[in-house]
Amino acid sequence: MHGKIIFYEDRNFQGRSYETSTDCADMASHLSRCHSCKVESGCFMVYDRPNFQGNQYLVRRGEYSDYQRMIGFGDCIRSCRIIPTHKGSYKIKIYEMENFGGQMIELVEDCDNIQDRHHISDCQSCNVMDGHWLIYEQPQFRGRMMYLRPGEYRSFKEMGYDGLRFNSIRRITDSC
Repeated sequence: MHGKIIFYEDRNFQGRSYETSTDCADMASHLSRCHSCKVESGCFMVYDRPNFQGNQYLVRRGEYSDYQRMIGFGDCIRSCRIIPTHKGSYKIKIYEMENFGGQMIELVEDCDNIQDRHHISDCQSCNVMDGHWLIYEQPQFRGRMMYLRPGEYRSFKEMGYDGLRFNSIRRITDSC
């Protein structure tokens, strides 16, 4: 894993700062708040709640001077997770219902509209076999997103996404 991110308490990179190259489950142990960040290398998911919970946003190399204005949800960054570089194939199985029930589709490429292209009414669980993925609330990779790394996700509802319908998915293919 290669990546480096610097968090700042205030907007426009002001106030105290905290630098990391690893996951951080609770920013409160380093900063009282976090309203801006600079990604010097790599990709990170930032979350508006501790322990990698709540709304998520992918940040790549660059400067993010006002977290709230840029993302539009949450008052500040509360946790972050580094996204490791993946070289190899991508494969995910998406299920219509919780616990891998209902109709299943297998993807190895991005899909800009899951319901239209695969005629699946909903997406409530998945199994990520290879690669790292972002699944989005709206078609065309828009709206709220969720980071999916290899593993089983038996219930999006139990993960705090009750009532949220996912409509597009893409691979995280670059090293950012």
